[in-house]
Amino acid sequence: MPASAYKRRLPVGAEILPDGGVSFRVWAPRRKSVGVVIENESEEAPKSSSTIVKLSPQDNGYFSGFVPDAGEQTRYRFALDDEESLFPDPASRYQPDGVRGPSQVVDPSQFMWTDHGWKGVQLHGQVIYEIHIGTFTLEGTWEAAGRQLGALAETGFTLLEIMPVAEFHGRFGWGYDGVLFYAPTRLYGAPDDFRRFVDQAHALGIGVILDVVYNHFGPIGNYMKMFSLDYFTDRYETDWGEALNFDGKSSEPVRDFIVSNATYWIEEFHLDGLRLDATPEIIDRSPEHVLSMMSRKTRLAAGKRSIILIGENEPQDVRLVRHHKDGGFELDGLWNDDFHHTAMVAATGRREAYYTDYLGSPQELISAAKWGFIYQGQYYSWQEKCRGTPTFGLKPEVFINFIQNHDQIANSGKGERLHLLTSAGRYRALTTLLFLIPGTPMIFQGQEFCSTTPFLYFADHTEELNSVVRQGRADFLKQFRSLATAEAQARLDDPADPETFRRCKLMHEERQQHPSVVALHQDLLQLRREDPVFRAQRSDWLHGAVLGPEAFLLRFFGREEGDRLLLVNLGADLRLTHVCEPLLAPPEESHWELFWSSEAVVYGGYGAVLPDTEHNLFIPGHAATVLAPKKIVRLFNE
Repeated sequence: MPASAYKRRLPVGAEILPDGGVSFRVWAPRRKSVGVVIENESEEAPKSSSTIVKLSPQDNGYFSGFVPDAGEQTRYRFALDDEESLFPDPASRYQPDGVRGPSQVVDPSQFMWTDHGWKGVQLHGQVIYEIHIGTFTLEGTWEAAGRQLGALAETGFTLLEIMPVAEFHGRFGWGYDGVLFYAPTRLYGAPDDFRRFVDQAHALGIGVILDVVYNHFGPIGNYMKMFSLDYFTDRYETDWGEALNFDGKSSEPVRDFIVSNATYWIEEFHLDGLRLDATPEIIDRSPEHVLSMMSRKTRLAAGKRSIILIGENEPQDVRLVRHHKDGGFELDGLWNDDFHHTAMVAATGRREAYYTDYLGSPQELISAAKWGFIYQGQYYSWQEKCRGTPTFGLKPEVFINFIQNHDQIANSGKGERLHLLTSAGRYRALTTLLFLIPGTPMIFQGQEFCSTTPFLYFADHTEELNSVVRQGRADFLKQFRSLATAEAQARLDDPADPETFRRCKLMHEERQQHPSVVALHQDLLQLRREDPVFRAQRSDWLHGAVLGPEAFLLRFFGREEGDRLLLVNLGADLRLTHVCEPLLAPPEESHWELFWSSEAVVYGGYGAVLPDTEHNLFIPGHAATVLAPKKIVRLFNE
């Protein structure tokens, strides 16, 4: 096939042609000329030598060209006008030497996939496991993470959510400072290592989605302005950097760049979807919002596979998951901070900063279980404005519920996990609630075995920027009164210290050391998966009632599948001598039977007991109990 007849898969980047050679294309309307500089590494040519090939200008500021001698692993950079500095490809697929080094040509067609029968995933029925690859294992690589997939599958997790992997500067970081969106960071391995990880997960029946950041670029290695000033706009602001230009002058190539990146992950890495970071900072007043466009085009890219798109949206705008015809963007799910915040207050009693507007009360937990968001337009004093939108009519799986995630653990100041901040009984009870209510549960790496390693904020920048980040992080945590004191501030971990990063690495041997916690998660996930009532995820079957200051019930009316009664008591033992709540009554001709308890000895509890007694209802403290009806057998002449 002649180069001129080749139809590109992506609008920009380096693509290997079927008959050999590489097609290069870049958007650089700021420049009069662009050349691709090929690094020569043959035995005949010294490594310092290079070849420059001028690219031809095209419409709308693009430059393209064909290099017949280039191929897999060819390293290259772009020369812009007559400047001496060389820059990596904004759509580089791999940066083996980091953000300041050359880009490397990658041929995705060379990877031998084995997941040909994989049909993708749908949100209903999923249990999400959030992972930071750099700390998930001591090695911090895709290969090492792949060796842990069997344990995750055995426990019952069905979907992995990988924290951002786009190439960023430094030796370690959370990944939210990515600057080369198409290049999986060299820190975790080569692109094919990422593909192999996904292939292994699919073989075990586990889907993989990727956390992507489309609201800003990181501060180091961001050379986008060298190609075009129109990548950014000053009409909007974000908390982390210049806003991307999705709706202004020359925004169409920017939209194509971002949407094509989303489809790239789906096509070339067989990913099962994306988690979109901080969607309120993706500001677009175009007739079709870029997120709506992304939803449409990623599903087309997936072909017959089903994919999942999840949004992080602190204002809790359900427009993101509404249908296009209703003005929505047709994402599949939204992170539910409300559930986390009320659960944390219930677990710890602390109501600082953004926990101020939560009581951790039984009614809040009932409302979160039934309706997803608690704030659906009411006044929110912490922000001094109304927050949230109505969720009525949405499927419950839309709400991604969690009691821990990367942000919230790190925001505890010392990076402590929830089981260290509350009682063992409360932790088991809240875990039960998380897994049995109709929403989609998510946990953070190590949560399933009560990992003792912290998860802190860490980022490796330049010395000057490290100082700014260090102070910025300390100032951010001052919103918590307990972390604003001079003593607490002095004890904060340095995000740039390699020891901070090292301390966050999971110790998987704790899985064997904490078998009762693993059993709790494994059995709850089996119950959620196999019990017809919990598996249905029907919020219309669900009704709740407050039983005490820290106790409540959730009644699942399972119809032909039978009812389930979930009793949760986060306080002291409760004895109800006047049981006047009709939701407590068993179905006709039945009595309640103990079905499951978080206090079972196998989970580290004191022993499961039947709450129902002859004269009162006993609800054990710091526990969650599931009851199921059993038919009363009557004699013929009764």
